[in-house]
Amino acid sequence: MPESLDLDAYFQRIGYSGPRTPTLDTLRAIHLHHAQTVPFENLDPLLRRPVSLDLASLERKLVHEGRGGYCFEQNLLLAEVLRTLGYDLTCLAARVVWNAPEGALRPRSHMLIAVNFKDGPYVADVGFGGLTLSAPLRLAADIEQETPHELFRLVNVDGRFLMQALVRDAWKSLYHFDLQAQLLPDYEVANWYVSTHPKSHFTFVLMAALTAPGCRYALGNNQLSVHRMGAPSEQRILSSAAELRRVLTDTFRIMLPADGGLDTLLARIAAMPTT
Repeated sequence: MPESLDLDAYFQRIGYSGPRTPTLDTLRAIHLHHAQTVPFENLDPLLRRPVSLDLASLERKLVHEGRGGYCFEQNLLLAEVLRTLGYDLTCLAARVVWNAPEGALRPRSHMLIAVNFKDGPYVADVGFGGLTLSAPLRLAADIEQETPHELFRLVNVDGRFLMQALVRDAWKSLYHFDLQAQLLPDYEVANWYVSTHPKSHFTFVLMAALTAPGCRYALGNNQLSVHRMGAPSEQRILSSAAELRRVLTDTFRIMLPADGGLDTLLARIAAMPTT
């Protein structure tokens, strides 16, 4: 990514005014601010709008336009921020197993980052939707690690790392990955599939998520879920395009795109049957 990043604009976007030295404490602070400010969302694939991964497009959308994005957008932007600050990092790819049938073979459709320090690497990931990390994790297997939200752990499975989160007293598998470095063209191929293929749920299921202090918000089509730490989850059905628009704007803090098809899309989603 040869373009120059506007760090001041990015930090203003995420509300961060702390140190810019490439330390673990700085990484933790930036990671938390990003996760609690920039929402996960897939409005562009649903609206049949292209999802571009060049730095200028990421900066325009996620920083200046007040939008969110999914893993490739979120983590490519974070990776460029960290590089600019002087961090040594490696971009990785993962196979998502969350909500997948047992034994299903999935493509490498998720991006994450290994940030290297003298005492070993840490995993950073601000793009996994409803269970996005709110803190980086030490890249070490079989230890439980606290974050401002759930406990997480990495499990060694046949030489790969399996990311798990403790959800309602049960360990849930999210994705598995190895340490093979990935380049922008690798992500562009996966991004094309994720954002355009008719079997990709990014093209037919409305998804939004945002991490907040002590809480997570998630939207799947017309069902809003609120997950408060240590309390039962709450669900609500959004039954109109106006209600969906209001929740996307107020709860997920998305500056909605000026697209003539948006209201039609939201009306269709609001009318979907619920189970």
